[in-house]
Amino acid sequence: MAFGLRKKELCEWKMKIDQGEIAFLTHYWIDDRFPGCKTVTKVGCSDLKKLIEWGEKHGLKPEWIDLRKDGYSHFDLVGERQAEILKKEQLMDHLKRFKEFGNDEATC
Repeated sequence: MAFGLRKKELCEWKMKIDQGEIAFLTHYWIDDRFPGCKTVTKVGCSDLKKLIEWGEKHGLKPEWIDLRKDGYSHFDLVGERQAEILKKEQLMDHLKRFKEFGNDEATC
């Protein structure tokens, strides 16, 4: 279940994806498959080849992409991998959200 997402953020994420950019969107998220994790970062791109290459750079497998018919295919990043990749991508504003939301960035 997703929440804590601003419409403006979602629109900007979709616009970047539509333009063929690698786009990041972090928000609250609860999923029983990932107990203790409170946020997710969705990393999408309309250019699947570009998204796959980006994922491989971070050790992500192409089969982990959530392939969407609506054109917004993406990786879901949670937990330690989420924090590690956001640090590598220098997206400190996303990491700051962990602290604001009460997440420990090193463990979920």
